[in-house]
Amino acid sequence: MVALFLKCLLGAAAVLLIALLSKSKSFFIAGLVPLFPTFALIAHYIVGVERTMEELRTTALFGLYSLIPYAAYLIAVYYLSYRFSLTWTLSLATVTWLCCAFVLLLGWMKLNPVMA
Repeated sequence: MVALFLKCLLGAAAVLLIALLSKSKSFFIAGLVPLFPTFALIAHYIVGVERTMEELRTTALFGLYSLIPYAAYLIAVYYLSYRFSLTWTLSLATVTWLCCAFVLLLGWMKLNPVMA
């Protein structure tokens, strides 16, 4: 139960930091905070404890590939923001992320059927 509370605390701290940075002169740094590996650290620790080191390496490799949907999301936000409102921009960018993540998962499971 304490571990769950600490995980929630980390998430809340990240949201607070993003909110504070978005109001500062260096507002763009708020875009860097979600990339701090808070949740990756938690995931890698859990996988490292419960699985083998090979499976930890596989998890890290998949994490690298997961940057593709995130990059697609950021590209969509950038370009869609010229044409659409904030709500539409973020909604369509999220759909872009979901589509890319779906394709990534399908491709990963097809190329690594033992891992699926």
